[in-house]
Amino acid sequence: MQLPKSVSVFAPAKINLTLHVAGQRADGYHLLDSIVAFADVGDDLFIQIGNTLSVTTEGPEAAAVPADMNNLVLQVARLFKDMPGASFLLTKRLPVSSGIGGGSADAAAAFRGLMTFWSGGEVAAELYEPHRTPMSKALLKLGADIPMCLLSQAARIGGIGEEISPLPGMPPIDAVLVNPRRAVSTPAVFGAMQERSNPAMAQTLPSFAGFNDFVLWLAGQRNDMQSAAIALEPSIATVLTALQSDESCRLARMSGSGATCFGLYQGADAAKAAADTLQLNHPDWWVVATKIGSQTARALPRVR
Repeated sequence: MQLPKSVSVFAPAKINLTLHVAGQRADGYHLLDSIVAFADVGDDLFIQIGNTLSVTTEGPEAAAVPADMNNLVLQVARLFKDMPGASFLLTKRLPVSSGIGGGSADAAAAFRGLMTFWSGGEVAAELYEPHRTPMSKALLKLGADIPMCLLSQAARIGGIGEEISPLPGMPPIDAVLVNPRRAVSTPAVFGAMQERSNPAMAQTLPSFAGFNDFVLWLAGQRNDMQSAAIALEPSIATVLTALQSDESCRLARMSGSGATCFGLYQGADAAKAAADTLQLNHPDWWVVATKIGSQTARALPRVR
């Protein structure tokens, strides 16, 4: 098989539809119970094998991305000990430190792309199964969100992020993502939480007949980091109020540690209309209409 000259990879945004913080381990890691889905908006990564490691970032959200070894993309590349080096061109569209897994999604995309070179040009979802790669522990150590982003599929997440149970029956959902242009530190939000041992979701999730059933069930769940994040960054509450003021919004909640929030809508037209109104009223916010669910097929590397 001829080795690829270059690979391009899509890195979809990760959305925490629920985020229950169910405890804390002795080493400080928090135990989570979360439903995650992936959006059809995200970053793009272009990779070429070279003699050294380097990353160049462009795009509307490029300014805040580090170009040194603090970049998770380069840290993932260092896990491939036998590769001479790689150059990355990252087109950054997702805000940084925004609760939608942008850095972790980019790192997972780098892993998928480098696996294509490592496997001799093979592209298959099986290559990115977290429990099948000998690098899984190293990826989890780099970032607890990275393993769940590898396959970019809707899933229930447990443990510190390593327990991944796919949810193939989750219906695709139209949504609006909104970030008030405020970076929020995940450690700071965890530090501000008053309670870290909250109830988990039910051990067995119900079956969902469709959008209405799913959203009704979601409304009874939580993001246990939301109150602490609002205390640190009150603009999150402003975003949630703006989403909830639209009668067509079926549910509004913060994703991850914030500050990005999502609104769920029945139909793409309703989501787009809401996004247009929000952007008109708040031109300084990051607003995008999207569809969330599983993005495994789109996240597969494309060989050139």
